[in-house]
Amino acid sequence: MAIREELRDYVLDNYLFTDDQSKLKDDDSFLETGILDSNGVMEVIFFLEDEYGVAVAQEEMVPENLDSISRIVSFVEAKNG
Repeated sequence: MAIREELRDYVLDNYLFTDDQSKLKDDDSFLETGILDSNGVMEVIFFLEDEYGVAVAQEEMVPENLDSISRIVSFVEAKNG
C-alpha cells in the first residue's frame, strides 16, 4: 500500500474514527480543521518513524511538513529520496 493510502487510513481510523474516505481530503489542514492537536501530530511523527524509518528532526516539526496528508507524503518521499 502506498504511503498516501496508509497515512490516510491511519488518520481516519485513529482521529476521525471512520473508514469513510470522503471525510478527509489530501490537502485538509489537520490543525485548522481540528483533526489533530499537538499530541496528535507527535503520534503521527511516531507513526512515520515506525512505518517508514523517517527521522523527524525538531526543526522539521512544522506545518509545512506535517499539516496535511499531501504535505506529509511529500515530506516522507523527500526524506526517503
